[in-house]
Amino acid sequence: MKNKAKLLAYPYVVWIAIFIIVPLVLVLVYSFTEGNIHNPSSLTFSLKSYDKFFNILYLNILWKSFKLAFISTFLCLILGYPVALIISKAKAKYKGILLLFFLVPIWMNFLLRTYAWMAILSPNGFINRLLQLIGLPTLAIMPGQTAVVIGMVYNFLPFMVLPIYTVLSKIDKNVLEAAMDLGANKIITFIKVIFPLTVPGIISGITMVFMPAVSTFVISQLLGGGKELLIGNLIEQQFTVQRDWHFGSALSIILMIMILISMAFMSKADKDDEGGAALW
Repeated sequence: MKNKAKLLAYPYVVWIAIFIIVPLVLVLVYSFTEGNIHNPSSLTFSLKSYDKFFNILYLNILWKSFKLAFISTFLCLILGYPVALIISKAKAKYKGILLLFFLVPIWMNFLLRTYAWMAILSPNGFINRLLQLIGLPTLAIMPGQTAVVIGMVYNFLPFMVLPIYTVLSKIDKNVLEAAMDLGANKIITFIKVIFPLTVPGIISGITMVFMPAVSTFVISQLLGGGKELLIGNLIEQQFTVQRDWHFGSALSIILMIMILISMAFMSKADKDDEGGAALW
């Protein structure tokens, strides 16, 4: 039986090696070298790409990427928690319908969803046309950071709602009834019982939103009108436009390290919270 299990695992191991490990090794090699990538013998060890990154221009791009990702993640949390709470408290026959309506947009192509927001937020889009129709001044939303944040929140909000909803739906109702019996009102019950129990879901949601938000390039390219250059756009340009695979690889490694550090902090916070909950 064990031998059969090992045999079944081989295709997965091969898949990981070909599509994950090998590309990562190549990116790592390119980031520490310079020369013609099509002629491996011409590659020489160099830290030039990493040194290039510490230009104030690229540091500002990285800072803006993290700033917009933090803002988007915070807004997703503020909007997503009440939504998850409402769905979890809905009657059983309505929960499936509410989740379906909420998840339907995810089934659409990511690019199409972003193009839809272009039609809504553009200078001649739906919002400005409606404002003109009722005699109000138009809004300069797109292109700009506001449009980029709106696009991020819309596309990544479900990834905040689902983990929180999952945790909320698993809370034992007896715990809530016990809190009520001990004299806690709804607000105290939420602050002292419900919210602490949902922290693992919140941390999972933050991780699932922040990671794609900080590395996105499609949303910033379309809704930012090419003016809001984020780290994802910079990496994409190095590979497709500038053809500087060495600098693009170095940027990818730096971003990956920063994301891994963020994940480590989130994981530590999650473990600390579980330890505190167990003690409580």
